[in-house]
Amino acid sequence: MSLNDLVSRNVRRFRSERNLTLGDLARRASLSKQTLSKIEQGEGNPTVGTLEAIGEALGLSFRRLVTEWGSKTAVSRVDDAVWVRTPVGEERNLDRIYGTGYVRTQLVTVEQTQRMKLVPPQSPGTLHQLYVIEGRIEAGPENEMLVLNIGDFARFPGDVGHGYRSLDGRAVFHLTTTAPEVPQFTSAE
Repeated sequence: MSLNDLVSRNVRRFRSERNLTLGDLARRASLSKQTLSKIEQGEGNPTVGTLEAIGEALGLSFRRLVTEWGSKTAVSRVDDAVWVRTPVGEERNLDRIYGTGYVRTQLVTVEQTQRMKLVPPQSPGTLHQLYVIEGRIEAGPENEMLVLNIGDFARFPGDVGHGYRSLDGRAVFHLTTTAPEVPQFTSAE
C-alpha cells in the first residue's frame, strides 16, 4: 500500500468517525473541499503542512494519519505457517499490531447454523484476531467473509458488522479483540 493510499484511508476513516462532512473538515483545516477530496481519493500529494492541518482539525497527531492502524483483513493459513524453535519450544507468530487501548482475549465455541449471526460494529478502530483451534468456520466482516480451517489465522476490523459460524458441527477458536482509546467528537462541537 502506498503512503497516499494509507493517508487517504485514514483521513476518510477519522472524518467519518467524527461525523464530519467533507466540507466540515475542509473548513476546519482551512483547505478547499476539492483539495481534501483529492487527498481522500488518494489522488492528492499533500505536504506535511497540509497533513498537520488535517490532523489538527481532526484532533489527531500527524503520526496517526500516516500510520497503519490494522484495519485491513489478513489471513495466515496453516499450510503456510512458519514455526521457529526457541528455548521455550516452537512458536508461530500470528500477528503484531501497535497502538493503545484495551485487549481482550477469549476462547469461543460456536455450533453449526444455517444462517450467520452478525455482530453489530464495535467502537471505531476495533480489531479482531482469530485462530481456529477446532472445526471449520466462516468468519469476518459481513462483506468479506472468510472460510477458515484448523490452524488458520485471520485479522479483520471489528468496527464494521461481522460474524462467526461453524460450518461443520462444533468449532472452537481463540479470539483477541483490541480497541483503541481514541477521543471522539462530533461536528456539532
